[in-house]
Amino acid sequence: MRVLLVDDHPLILSALKAMIENLHPGVQVVALASDLAVRQSIADNEEHDLVLLDLQLGDVTGFDLLRDMRTAWPSVPVVVISASDRASDVIQAIDLGAMGFLPKRMSTEALADALKLVMEGGIFVPTMSVGDLVATPEAPGVDAADGADHGQQQNPQNYDHLGITPRQSDVLALLLQGAPNKDIARRLGLSVETVKDHVQAVLRALGVSSRTQAVLAVGQMTQQRRQQASAGRRSTD
Repeated sequence: MRVLLVDDHPLILSALKAMIENLHPGVQVVALASDLAVRQSIADNEEHDLVLLDLQLGDVTGFDLLRDMRTAWPSVPVVVISASDRASDVIQAIDLGAMGFLPKRMSTEALADALKLVMEGGIFVPTMSVGDLVATPEAPGVDAADGADHGQQQNPQNYDHLGITPRQSDVLALLLQGAPNKDIARRLGLSVETVKDHVQAVLRALGVSSRTQAVLAVGQMTQQRRQQASAGRRSTD
């Protein structure tokens, strides 16, 4: 596995690199500290399995770089890792195509657990209030039925508890990968209109109204399940 780690703070860059390599001894971490270095990497067409991106890179905003990276590497998952944990930053990152958001303010143990999750293909977002989630506006130009690219994630869980059909579970998995309706239709052998109906059913099951909210909802649902599982293990010890 090849991970591109982008952070302009040398100590944090070194600490994160060591943490990732400790979690997955066989992983190859490419650590870059500037927007220019990342763009050069993109120009060189380097292959990566995961990108961990800080939002503050000197005078450059990580949001602009995130947008460009999603264009250059549409199939590579990009996860934001930031000192900010503001709901507005989380939402904007997801709107721009990030498949997760890891606040640096988490404890070392919690950050390591979150990194392990995203490196295994899951979604992690910080806990937010229902108001933050439900009131989230979709990104400009993004339609709730057609959606935006949210990264190529493979979420390692099933959705039986949502009460959706197996086909709708397939649609949700591809929706979380950022696939547009036409691509979902092609990959599942369905009509675009049928896919739109399935997307709307999935959004209703999640209690949200857009794909951005769906990513956030699944991320928080994943965390809750992991916490419950952890609590269950502790109670049996």
